[in-house]
Amino acid sequence: MKYMLIMRSTDAAKEAYENIDFEQIINAMGAYNESLMKAGVMLAGEGLADDLSDAFVVDFSSDTPIVTDGPYGETHELFNGFWILQVGSKEEAIEWASRCPLGPGSKLEVRRVTDESDFADYADNEYIKKEEGWRQELGTA
Repeated sequence: MKYMLIMRSTDAAKEAYENIDFEQIINAMGAYNESLMKAGVMLAGEGLADDLSDAFVVDFSSDTPIVTDGPYGETHELFNGFWILQVGSKEEAIEWASRCPLGPGSKLEVRRVTDESDFADYADNEYIKKEEGWRQELGTA
């Protein structure tokens, strides 16, 4: 099973991180990522830039999508990074998420990534059939 761990922070968490040496944060995250890699469960993971000047929102509320530079909502609605893990169970995903070196005010939202079993009723759909080929093409199968 694949799970996505989505890192979220509050204003309080951002303030707390400002009082910690950034190299200490890098080392803690690096060690966590290394443990995920050594265990063979990490498929992907990236941090997201704090600078929102290159960020944008695509709003599909109208007939034509509207692209804006915001609003982004409250800090706790934004996410700072993610990991995708391949694990054997929800409990294993919980265990790995619980080891993440985040401080007070930070949260990990953990969501299962869909797989072919979620679309069994649509197995004859041409795009469901193409999905496996695309995954192989992308090297994610």
